[in-house]
Amino acid sequence: TFVNILSSTYSYEEYKETADWLLAHTEQRPKVAIICGSGLGGLGELLGDRNVFQYKDIPHFPTSTVPGHAGQLVFGKLQGRECVCMQGRFHFYEGYNIQTVSYSHCCNCLVLFIRKAKTVFLLEMSCMSTVPEVLVARHCGLRILGLSLITNKVVTEYDSTERANHEEVLKTTERRTLDLQRLVSHLITKI
Repeated sequence: TFVNILSSTYSYEEYKETADWLLAHTEQRPKVAIICGSGLGGLGELLGDRNVFQYKDIPHFPTSTVPGHAGQLVFGKLQGRECVCMQGRFHFYEGYNIQTVSYSHCCNCLVLFIRKAKTVFLLEMSCMSTVPEVLVARHCGLRILGLSLITNKVVTEYDSTERANHEEVLKTTERRTLDLQRLVSHLITKI
């Protein structure tokens, strides 16, 4: 599904409204943000004391249209640490612009995490859409740890009969999910 919001920009008031809504709906003040790509949102299921919000219910929050992205913001605790987990991200190939791709970080930086979050984990299969998120998070002074899972090989020949496909990405991710969950669960104890 192609989302036609290429000219969308957000005002300070819209970012603040999103952040204020989240502050009013959860008492959790996470120290760690975990942003999960395709098929990796299961990490959010490991959080205890969970508060789950559908992206569509959060004011001005974009929605993810990619299979394997649940479209939920999950607040909770992992290994005793307060976390927020984005189960799904936003991408340029969905038709979103840079303001929308990085929207969650902007509203987090304004109010919710600016004094609280110490580290952002980016769990993604490729780097294709993490650059804007990293730029915004670093601008806000957050530390970033990006973990990439290579799920399929790149098809480089234009006339090749091989095709990259999202189902292959999800299948590989499913096989490696437990390893990534164990790794992140261990790393979070070191923060």
